[in-house]
Amino acid sequence: MDDPQAPVWDVIGGVSRFAALAAMAELGCADHLREGPLSTGELAARCGADPSALGRVLRQLASMGFVSATAPGVYGLTPAGAVLRSDVPDSMRAAVRMIGEEGFWYGMGALPRTVRTGGSAFAERHGPLYGYLRDNPAAGRLFDEYMVARAWPFAEAVASRYDFSGVRTLVDVAGGKGHILAAVLKAHSNVRGVLFDQEAVVPGSREFFAEAGLEDRCECVAGDFFVSVPSGADAYLLGSVIHNWSDEDAVRILRNVRSAMADDGRVLLVELVVPDDDRPHISKDVDMRMLALFGEGVERSTSEYAELLGKAALRFERQIELPGGAAVVEALPV
Repeated sequence: MDDPQAPVWDVIGGVSRFAALAAMAELGCADHLREGPLSTGELAARCGADPSALGRVLRQLASMGFVSATAPGVYGLTPAGAVLRSDVPDSMRAAVRMIGEEGFWYGMGALPRTVRTGGSAFAERHGPLYGYLRDNPAAGRLFDEYMVARAWPFAEAVASRYDFSGVRTLVDVAGGKGHILAAVLKAHSNVRGVLFDQEAVVPGSREFFAEAGLEDRCECVAGDFFVSVPSGADAYLLGSVIHNWSDEDAVRILRNVRSAMADDGRVLLVELVVPDDDRPHISKDVDMRMLALFGEGVERSTSEYAELLGKAALRFERQIELPGGAAVVEALPV
């Protein structure tokens, strides 16, 4: 008979395994190992770590497949560990460091309190997440890097799997630097873009589009989506935006988008969509972070998105699956 305790012990062990991975990312071990294997002492000297403590972490990391022992006390980087290098295009280092960041780590550990009270324990201690990131520049920069790591896989998939042939102007609402929009513009020469975000974000967006050689096809506009969004576009893209907000606030944002769009326009939500059954899904993992850190932020199912859209005079049209558990939820005016 299977041990009913085994799944519990595996999850408990997962905390320790993640802690070892977070140490690897924070210390930059993968960067130091990119030229080849190093002894524990050599790596500790380069990382500024205690050799004995680092050796124990490396032993755990080797069991997880992120490093491998090439000789006693000597470790090299594996392909899995290489994605934690800072200099690779698909680096996961920022994602791991962000989850292990002090405030985030507190929020996850305080989830029982959040569930008891219904309000984010993180917010009780640190205030709203985006205020915390603004007041802690190092955490803010790390969060930006994390969002870039998250955006790239979605960006390429959105650009290749959604039909933009009928779109002349695409507004990326709260698009950050604009990775998804840039991918769409590169793949579809018929599209012009408008990147819409807060005043503090827009200068970085302009720089990003200039570096990508797309500045002549994308206008960067500052504003507040709770007030209005740029009008007259054929399509409005909201990538990982609506999940940050309560139902009430989400409807306010969507209503502003509906007011700005033409009657033949469309809305594209790029989100992790929660399955209606009990199978494991990344959206359920992320939803625990949303609960812990945002309080009111939530990952939603297809039917829940359809209900939100209906309250904003929009109707669910279809859902296009993307890699990594995400999807494009397309909506049209009622």
